[in-house]
Amino acid sequence: MLTNSDLKELTEFRRELHQYPEVSGEEVETARKIASALTALSPTRIVTGLGGHGVAAVFESGFDGPTVLFRAELDALPIEELNDIPWSSKTPGKSHVCGHDGHMTMLLALGRLIARKPVARGRVVLMFQPAEEDGSGAKAVVADPAFQDIKPDWAFAIHIEPGRPFGYVSTCGGLINCASMGLAIKLTGKTAHAADPEDGVSPAQAIATLIPALDALGTGGDLDNDFRLVTITHVQIGEPSFGIAPGEGVIYATLRTTHNEGMERIHQDARSLATTVAEECGLSIAFEIQDHFAASINHEDAFGVAAKAMDALSIPHGDAGVPMRASEDFGVFGWDAKTAMLCLGPGETYAALHNPDYDFPDDLIPIGSAIFERIARDILGTR
Repeated sequence: MLTNSDLKELTEFRRELHQYPEVSGEEVETARKIASALTALSPTRIVTGLGGHGVAAVFESGFDGPTVLFRAELDALPIEELNDIPWSSKTPGKSHVCGHDGHMTMLLALGRLIARKPVARGRVVLMFQPAEEDGSGAKAVVADPAFQDIKPDWAFAIHIEPGRPFGYVSTCGGLINCASMGLAIKLTGKTAHAADPEDGVSPAQAIATLIPALDALGTGGDLDNDFRLVTITHVQIGEPSFGIAPGEGVIYATLRTTHNEGMERIHQDARSLATTVAEECGLSIAFEIQDHFAASINHEDAFGVAAKAMDALSIPHGDAGVPMRASEDFGVFGWDAKTAMLCLGPGETYAALHNPDYDFPDDLIPIGSAIFERIARDILGTR
């Protein structure tokens, strides 16, 4: 178990991470600090540069058995923090208001526990993944040739989720997080003088048509196999000028479904709709995909292992608030492994994620690491 000294050191480390956030793709110093902290635990090996700045620590038992991976995220958000705390962000416009500093610390706590009391068979992998917030990190990690050497049979993750009681875990078998995609639709016509708009080709009417038409492609509802949701998140037409009839426009739409096949269908529906409208209005069109997240599906076996571990620890859990419309790229690890995502509550009235006044509650560190350790030992035993 973690000692008081462990908890003090881990809390200090978490607050150090909190002060120096790095956003997706820029996690150079965060990765360096994690690798340094892992080196002190003497794992069998440390792999760096995974899918960008990813870091993995491998704890081999020396005996045949499955590989169990536990994942945390390295990246922060481009949000200005408003907390008045001694460890608030020192980087303007960036902050760990996503909980990832706490997730990393829970994984380091698990590393201390495994280092002191090794598993009996197989191996434990602590995976510190880059670029979760834009959906690119997990895909880059699993596509990295170096990942093939540590490819897991099982994978688990914990994400803090406000709105749940402190220490309560929301999870379930099956869907846990929706698939989503950011689709930028760029329309190009021709500018003109505002006094003679007929000399140009404006995207205004096309955009006016597309906003309700895209909305109608997915109106939400129950999170069943037919769930589809389109959310218009940004619209721009021309420049802020009274003398120019616009020649360019863009719409950002977030597409959301409960499974990856549904995402392909709604994506094609949105592109077909936008292309038809653009052609009717005499506009050229281009598309750009951003923030593409696969659906995250909890494997029934992995969910069962996690539930058994929480029962053994007397940690309350259930399916309150899950599955969620929100996305998480952890689902990518489930393409070739049995995976489970657990949503750990900080308190029902705790600040929401991505709010500028959010900070990870350090009292969750021993709870999360205890769940991880029990899962590891239930699968791999103890030497």
